[in-house]
Amino acid sequence: MTIRLALVRQRYNPFGGAERFVATTLEALMRKNDDLSLTLITRKWSGGELKHGVIECAPPYLGRLGRDRSFARCVQRTLARERFDLVQSHERIAGCDIFRAGDGVHAAWLEQRSRQQSLLGRIGTALSPWHRYTLAAERAMFADPRLRAVICISELVRDDIRRFYGVPEQKLHVIYNGIDLERYHPGLALEHRAEVRRQHGIPEAAPLFVYVGSGFERKGVAPLLAALSRAQATDSHLVVVGADKKLESYRQQAERLGLAERVVFTGGIKNVLPYYGAADAFVLPTLYEPLSNAVLEALACGLPCIVSDHCGAAELIEPGVNGHVCDALDVAALSAHLDRLAQPGVAAGMREAARAAVGHLGLAAMSERLLGLYRSLL
Repeated sequence: MTIRLALVRQRYNPFGGAERFVATTLEALMRKNDDLSLTLITRKWSGGELKHGVIECAPPYLGRLGRDRSFARCVQRTLARERFDLVQSHERIAGCDIFRAGDGVHAAWLEQRSRQQSLLGRIGTALSPWHRYTLAAERAMFADPRLRAVICISELVRDDIRRFYGVPEQKLHVIYNGIDLERYHPGLALEHRAEVRRQHGIPEAAPLFVYVGSGFERKGVAPLLAALSRAQATDSHLVVVGADKKLESYRQQAERLGLAERVVFTGGIKNVLPYYGAADAFVLPTLYEPLSNAVLEALACGLPCIVSDHCGAAELIEPGVNGHVCDALDVAALSAHLDRLAQPGVAAGMREAARAAVGHLGLAAMSERLLGLYRSLL
Protein backbone atom coordinates (compact mmCIF):
# COMPACT_ATOMS: atom_id res chain seq x y z
CA MET A 1 0.00 0.00 0.00
CA THR A 2 1.35 3.43 -0.93
CA ILE A 3 1.24 5.96 1.90
CA ARG A 4 0.41 9.46 0.69
CA LEU A 5 2.19 11.73 3.17
CA ALA A 6 2.14 15.52 3.17
CA LEU A 7 4.80 17.48 5.06
CA VAL A 8 4.05 21.09 5.95
CA ARG A 9 6.90 23.56 6.43
CA GLN A 10 6.47 27.26 5.70
CA ARG A 11 9.94 28.15 4.51
CA TYR A 12 13.42 26.83 3.87
CA ASN A 13 16.53 28.58 5.12
CA PRO A 14 19.80 26.81 4.25
CA PHE A 15 21.31 28.09 7.52
CA GLY A 16 18.42 26.84 9.69
CA GLY A 17 18.76 23.50 11.45
CA ALA A 18 15.02 22.76 11.40
CA GLU A 19 14.77 23.45 7.69
CA ARG A 20 17.85 21.37 6.91
CA PHE A 21 16.23 18.56 8.86
CA VAL A 22 13.15 18.67 6.62
CA ALA A 23 15.30 18.37 3.51
CA THR A 24 17.32 15.52 4.99
CA THR A 25 14.20 13.72 6.21
CA LEU A 26 12.51 13.93 2.84
CA GLU A 27 15.44 12.32 1.10
CA ALA A 28 15.96 9.70 3.82
CA LEU A 29 12.31 8.65 3.72
CA MET A 30 12.31 8.43 -0.07
CA ARG A 31 15.41 6.22 -0.04
CA LYS A 32 13.95 4.01 2.66
CA ASN A 33 10.55 3.19 1.23
CA ASP A 34 9.31 2.99 -2.36
CA ASP A 35 5.71 2.83 -1.12
CA LEU A 36 5.83 6.33 0.31
CA SER A 37 4.50 9.22 -1.74
CA LEU A 38 5.70 12.56 -0.36
CA THR A 39 4.32 16.04 -0.97
CA LEU A 40 5.82 19.16 0.56
CA ILE A 41 3.41 22.03 1.30
CA THR A 42 5.41 25.22 1.65
CA ARG A 43 5.39 28.96 1.09
CA LYS A 44 8.89 29.05 -0.32
CA TRP A 45 11.58 26.43 -0.83
CA SER A 46 15.10 27.49 -1.75
CA GLY A 47 16.89 24.32 -0.75
CA GLY A 48 17.54 22.98 -4.23
CA GLU A 49 15.80 20.54 -6.52
CA LEU A 50 13.26 18.23 -4.90
CA LYS A 51 12.45 14.69 -6.03
CA HIS A 52 8.86 14.76 -4.84
CA GLY A 53 5.70 16.87 -5.17
CA VAL A 54 5.53 20.46 -4.00
CA ILE A 55 2.40 22.51 -3.35
CA GLU A 56 3.08 26.20 -2.86
CA CYS A 57 0.98 28.13 -0.33
CA ALA A 58 2.15 31.69 -0.85
CA PRO A 59 -0.70 34.14 -0.27
CA PRO A 60 0.24 37.83 0.12
CA TYR A 61 0.77 39.06 3.66
CA LEU A 62 1.82 42.03 5.75
CA GLY A 63 4.17 41.47 8.67
CA ARG A 64 5.13 38.38 10.62
CA LEU A 65 1.65 37.81 12.02
CA GLY A 66 0.07 38.10 8.59
CA ARG A 67 2.67 35.72 7.18
CA ASP A 68 1.94 32.92 9.64
CA ARG A 69 -1.83 33.39 9.69
CA SER A 70 -2.19 33.51 5.91
CA PHE A 71 -0.01 30.43 5.46
CA ALA A 72 -2.01 28.46 8.02
CA ARG A 73 -5.29 29.33 6.30
CA CYS A 74 -3.86 28.41 2.90
CA VAL A 75 -2.66 25.04 4.22
CA GLN A 76 -6.05 24.29 5.73
CA ARG A 77 -7.78 25.08 2.40
CA THR A 78 -5.25 22.90 0.58
CA LEU A 79 -5.84 19.96 2.92
CA ALA A 80 -9.60 20.28 2.45
CA ARG A 81 -9.07 20.08 -1.32
CA GLU A 82 -6.36 17.40 -1.51
CA ARG A 83 -6.52 13.83 -0.20
CA PHE A 84 -3.61 12.54 1.88
CA ASP A 85 -3.38 9.50 4.11
CA LEU A 86 -1.39 11.45 6.67
CA VAL A 87 -0.46 15.10 7.12
CA GLN A 88 2.59 15.93 9.20
CA SER A 89 2.97 19.60 10.04
CA HIS A 90 6.17 21.26 11.17
CA GLU A 91 4.16 24.40 11.87
CA ARG A 92 1.53 25.15 14.53
CA ILE A 93 -1.53 24.50 12.36
CA ALA A 94 -4.69 22.77 13.55
CA GLY A 95 -6.23 20.10 11.36
CA CYS A 96 -3.19 17.87 10.80
CA ASP A 97 -2.68 14.25 11.86
CA ILE A 98 0.86 14.65 13.16
CA PHE A 99 2.73 17.61 14.57
CA ARG A 100 6.51 17.45 14.63
CA ALA A 101 7.60 19.79 17.42
CA GLY A 102 10.91 20.64 15.79
CA ASP A 103 10.71 24.24 16.97
CA GLY A 104 9.81 23.16 20.48
CA VAL A 105 7.05 24.67 22.62
CA HIS A 106 6.53 28.40 22.21
CA ALA A 107 5.17 28.74 25.74
CA ALA A 108 8.32 27.10 27.12
CA TRP A 109 10.55 29.40 25.05
CA LEU A 110 8.78 32.50 26.36
CA GLU A 111 9.13 31.19 29.91
CA GLN A 112 12.91 30.91 29.49
CA ARG A 113 13.19 34.16 27.56
CA SER A 114 11.53 36.07 30.41
CA ARG A 115 14.51 35.19 32.62
CA GLN A 116 16.71 37.71 30.84
CA GLN A 117 14.05 40.32 29.95
CA SER A 118 13.37 43.55 31.76
CA LEU A 119 9.88 44.25 33.12
CA LEU A 120 9.12 46.34 30.03
CA GLY A 121 10.41 43.52 27.82
CA ARG A 122 8.11 41.00 29.48
CA ILE A 123 5.14 43.36 29.13
CA GLY A 124 5.98 43.88 25.46
CA THR A 125 6.12 40.13 24.85
CA ALA A 126 2.79 39.63 26.64
CA LEU A 127 1.14 42.30 24.48
CA SER A 128 2.78 41.26 21.19
CA PRO A 129 0.11 40.29 18.61
CA TRP A 130 2.46 37.72 17.05
CA HIS A 131 3.27 35.98 20.33
CA ARG A 132 -0.41 36.00 21.29
CA TYR A 133 -1.34 34.47 17.93
CA THR A 134 1.43 31.84 18.15
CA LEU A 135 0.38 30.78 21.66
CA ALA A 136 -3.27 30.59 20.58
CA ALA A 137 -2.35 28.54 17.49
CA GLU A 138 -0.23 26.21 19.62
CA ARG A 139 -3.04 25.76 22.14
CA ALA A 140 -5.65 25.11 19.43
CA MET A 141 -3.43 22.62 17.63
CA PHE A 142 -2.72 20.53 20.73
CA ALA A 143 -6.42 20.56 21.66
CA ASP A 144 -7.59 19.56 18.16
CA PRO A 145 -9.10 16.03 18.26
CA ARG A 146 -7.73 15.42 14.75
CA LEU A 147 -4.19 15.51 16.14
CA ARG A 148 -3.26 11.86 16.48
CA ALA A 149 0.46 11.99 17.25
CA VAL A 150 3.16 14.46 18.25
CA ILE A 151 6.77 13.80 17.28
CA CYS A 152 8.87 15.17 20.15
CA ILE A 153 12.49 15.60 19.12
CA SER A 154 13.67 15.29 22.73
CA GLU A 155 12.38 14.36 26.16
CA LEU A 156 12.61 18.07 27.01
CA VAL A 157 10.00 18.84 24.35
CA ARG A 158 7.78 15.95 25.45
CA ASP A 159 7.84 17.10 29.05
CA ASP A 160 7.08 20.71 28.09
CA ILE A 161 4.08 19.65 25.99
CA ARG A 162 2.69 17.64 28.89
CA ARG A 163 3.35 20.47 31.33
CA PHE A 164 1.79 23.29 29.32
CA TYR A 165 -0.96 21.51 27.37
CA GLY A 166 -1.68 18.18 29.06
CA VAL A 167 -1.47 16.15 25.84
CA PRO A 168 -2.07 12.43 26.61
CA GLU A 169 1.08 10.33 26.92
CA GLN A 170 0.00 7.93 24.16
CA LYS A 171 0.11 10.74 21.60
CA LEU A 172 3.68 11.76 22.42
CA HIS A 173 6.50 9.97 20.56
CA VAL A 174 10.15 10.88 21.21
CA ILE A 175 12.07 10.52 17.94
CA TYR A 176 15.43 12.25 17.84
CA ASN A 177 16.64 13.81 14.62
CA GLY A 178 18.77 11.56 12.46
CA ILE A 179 22.37 12.45 11.69
CA ASP A 180 24.40 11.56 8.62
CA LEU A 181 27.16 9.64 10.37
CA GLU A 182 29.16 9.30 7.16
CA ARG A 183 29.21 13.04 6.51
CA TYR A 184 29.93 14.04 10.12
CA HIS A 185 32.82 12.05 11.56
CA PRO A 186 36.03 12.53 13.61
CA GLY A 187 38.19 12.17 10.50
CA LEU A 188 37.30 15.76 9.56
CA ALA A 189 40.09 16.87 11.89
CA LEU A 190 42.69 15.38 9.55
CA GLU A 191 41.09 17.11 6.56
CA HIS A 192 40.49 20.60 7.93
CA ARG A 193 42.19 21.33 11.26
CA ALA A 194 45.47 22.73 9.99
CA GLU A 195 44.03 24.73 7.07
CA VAL A 196 41.17 26.41 8.94
CA ARG A 197 43.44 27.39 11.79
CA ARG A 198 45.97 28.79 9.33
CA GLN A 199 43.27 30.84 7.58
CA HIS A 200 42.17 32.47 10.82
CA GLY A 201 45.55 32.78 12.50
CA ILE A 202 44.73 30.29 15.27
CA PRO A 203 47.79 28.44 16.64
CA GLU A 204 47.76 24.68 16.13
CA ALA A 205 48.06 23.98 19.86
CA ALA A 206 45.50 26.58 21.01
CA PRO A 207 42.24 25.21 22.48
CA LEU A 208 39.54 26.01 19.92
CA PHE A 209 35.82 26.05 20.65
CA VAL A 210 33.22 26.26 17.90
CA TYR A 211 29.67 27.59 18.17
CA VAL A 212 27.18 26.95 15.35
CA GLY A 213 23.76 28.58 15.28
CA SER A 214 21.73 31.55 14.08
CA GLY A 215 19.83 33.80 16.46
CA PHE A 216 22.58 34.80 18.87
CA GLU A 217 20.36 36.21 21.64
CA ARG A 218 18.46 32.95 22.19
CA LYS A 219 21.48 30.73 21.68
CA GLY A 220 23.70 32.47 24.16
CA VAL A 221 26.51 34.19 22.30
CA ALA A 222 26.65 37.11 24.76
CA PRO A 223 27.08 34.88 27.87
CA LEU A 224 29.56 32.77 25.91
CA LEU A 225 31.75 35.78 25.15
CA ALA A 226 31.54 36.88 28.77
CA ALA A 227 32.54 33.39 29.94
CA LEU A 228 35.48 33.24 27.55
CA SER A 229 36.73 36.60 28.81
CA ARG A 230 36.69 35.27 32.39
CA ALA A 231 38.36 31.95 31.57
CA GLN A 232 41.83 31.34 33.00
CA ALA A 233 42.97 29.71 29.75
CA THR A 234 43.85 32.92 27.94
CA ASP A 235 45.00 31.05 24.85
CA SER A 236 41.52 29.62 24.14
CA HIS A 237 39.93 30.67 20.84
CA LEU A 238 36.32 30.69 19.65
CA VAL A 239 34.77 30.53 16.19
CA VAL A 240 31.16 31.72 16.00
CA VAL A 241 29.48 30.27 12.91
CA GLY A 242 26.04 31.66 12.12
CA ALA A 243 23.95 34.58 10.98
CA ASP A 244 22.42 37.30 13.12
CA LYS A 245 20.95 40.71 12.37
CA LYS A 246 23.02 42.21 15.19
CA LEU A 247 26.25 40.40 14.39
CA GLU A 248 28.24 43.65 14.42
CA SER A 249 27.16 44.40 18.00
CA TYR A 250 28.52 41.01 19.09
CA ARG A 251 31.81 41.80 17.38
CA GLN A 252 31.90 45.01 19.36
CA GLN A 253 31.18 43.10 22.59
CA ALA A 254 34.14 40.80 21.85
CA GLU A 255 36.35 43.85 21.32
CA ARG A 256 35.23 45.47 24.58
CA LEU A 257 36.04 42.24 26.42
CA GLY A 258 39.51 42.12 24.90
CA LEU A 259 38.69 39.10 22.75
CA ALA A 260 39.10 40.59 19.29
CA GLU A 261 42.19 38.47 18.59
CA ARG A 262 40.65 35.26 19.92
CA VAL A 263 37.11 35.26 18.48
CA VAL A 264 36.20 34.78 14.81
CA PHE A 265 32.71 35.53 13.46
CA THR A 266 32.17 33.80 10.12
CA GLY A 267 28.58 34.86 9.45
CA GLY A 268 26.13 32.41 7.91
CA ILE A 269 27.78 29.65 5.88
CA LYS A 270 26.33 26.50 4.35
CA ASN A 271 29.27 24.17 4.90
CA VAL A 272 30.26 23.99 8.56
CA LEU A 273 32.28 20.78 8.24
CA PRO A 274 35.71 22.49 8.17
CA TYR A 275 34.98 24.23 11.48
CA TYR A 276 33.95 21.01 13.20
CA GLY A 277 37.21 19.56 11.91
CA ALA A 278 39.28 22.47 13.19
CA ALA A 279 37.80 22.58 16.70
CA ASP A 280 38.60 20.76 19.92
CA ALA A 281 35.14 21.18 21.44
CA PHE A 282 31.67 22.60 20.74
CA VAL A 283 29.68 25.03 22.88
CA LEU A 284 26.01 26.12 22.76
CA PRO A 285 24.77 27.86 25.93
CA THR A 286 21.30 28.35 24.46
CA LEU A 287 18.48 29.75 26.56
CA TYR A 288 16.06 27.31 24.89
CA GLU A 289 16.66 24.72 22.19
CA PRO A 290 14.36 21.75 21.48
CA LEU A 291 17.31 19.56 20.43
CA SER A 292 19.99 21.23 18.22
CA ASN A 293 21.19 19.53 15.07
CA ALA A 294 24.49 21.35 15.52
CA VAL A 295 25.14 19.50 18.79
CA LEU A 296 24.37 16.17 17.09
CA GLU A 297 26.75 17.05 14.26
CA ALA A 298 29.49 18.09 16.66
CA LEU A 299 29.16 14.90 18.71
CA ALA A 300 29.29 12.84 15.52
CA CYS A 301 32.54 14.62 14.68
CA GLY A 302 33.96 13.58 18.04
CA LEU A 303 33.70 16.98 19.73
CA PRO A 304 32.81 17.09 23.42
CA CYS A 305 29.99 19.59 23.92
CA ILE A 306 29.07 22.23 26.48
CA VAL A 307 25.31 22.81 26.38
CA SER A 308 22.64 24.34 28.58
CA ASP A 309 20.13 22.38 30.63
CA HIS A 310 17.27 23.69 28.46
CA CYS A 311 18.78 22.21 25.31
CA GLY A 312 17.27 18.84 24.37
CA ALA A 313 20.69 17.57 23.35
CA ALA A 314 21.75 17.76 27.01
CA GLU A 315 20.06 14.34 27.26
CA LEU A 316 22.99 12.95 25.25
CA ILE A 317 25.68 14.55 27.40
CA GLU A 318 27.28 12.64 30.26
CA PRO A 319 29.09 15.33 32.28
CA GLY A 320 32.82 14.77 32.38
CA VAL A 321 32.60 11.97 29.82
CA ASN A 322 31.56 13.66 26.57
CA GLY A 323 30.94 17.23 27.67
CA HIS A 324 29.31 19.41 30.32
CA VAL A 325 25.88 20.90 31.09
CA CYS A 326 25.07 24.15 32.89
CA ASP A 327 22.43 26.85 33.14
CA ALA A 328 22.46 29.12 30.09
CA LEU A 329 22.89 32.27 32.20
CA ASP A 330 25.49 30.88 34.62
CA VAL A 331 28.56 32.60 33.18
CA ALA A 332 30.83 31.38 35.98
CA ALA A 333 29.92 27.71 35.39
CA LEU A 334 30.25 28.13 31.64
CA SER A 335 33.70 29.69 32.08
CA ALA A 336 34.78 26.80 34.32
CA HIS A 337 33.62 24.26 31.72
CA LEU A 338 35.60 26.08 29.02
CA ASP A 339 38.69 25.89 31.21
CA ARG A 340 38.22 22.17 31.88
CA LEU A 341 38.05 21.33 28.20
CA ALA A 342 40.97 23.65 27.45
CA GLN A 343 43.30 21.58 29.64
CA PRO A 344 45.81 19.56 27.59
CA GLY A 345 44.41 16.24 26.44
CA VAL A 346 41.00 16.58 28.12
CA ALA A 347 38.89 17.28 25.01
CA ALA A 348 40.85 14.75 22.97
CA GLY A 349 40.17 12.13 25.63
CA MET A 350 36.43 12.61 25.18
CA ARG A 351 36.31 12.24 21.39
CA GLU A 352 35.40 8.56 21.36
CA ALA A 353 32.62 9.01 23.93
CA ALA A 354 31.26 11.99 22.00
CA ARG A 355 30.96 9.99 18.79
CA ALA A 356 29.41 7.04 20.64
CA ALA A 357 26.65 9.27 22.06
CA VAL A 358 25.03 9.61 18.62
CA GLY A 359 26.01 6.27 17.12
CA HIS A 360 22.39 5.10 17.34
CA LEU A 361 20.97 8.20 15.64
CA GLY A 362 21.73 7.47 11.98
CA LEU A 363 19.33 8.53 9.25
CA ALA A 364 18.19 4.95 8.63
CA ALA A 365 17.23 4.51 12.28
CA MET A 366 15.23 7.74 12.23
CA SER A 367 13.45 6.72 9.01
CA GLU A 368 12.52 3.36 10.52
CA ARG A 369 10.97 5.02 13.55
CA LEU A 370 9.04 7.53 11.45
CA LEU A 371 7.75 4.86 9.08
CA GLY A 372 6.77 2.71 12.04
CA LEU A 373 4.74 5.61 13.44
CA TYR A 374 3.03 6.26 10.11
CA ARG A 375 2.07 2.61 9.71
CA SER A 376 0.72 2.43 13.26
CA LEU A 377 -1.51 5.44 12.60
CA LEU A 378 -2.84 3.87 9.40
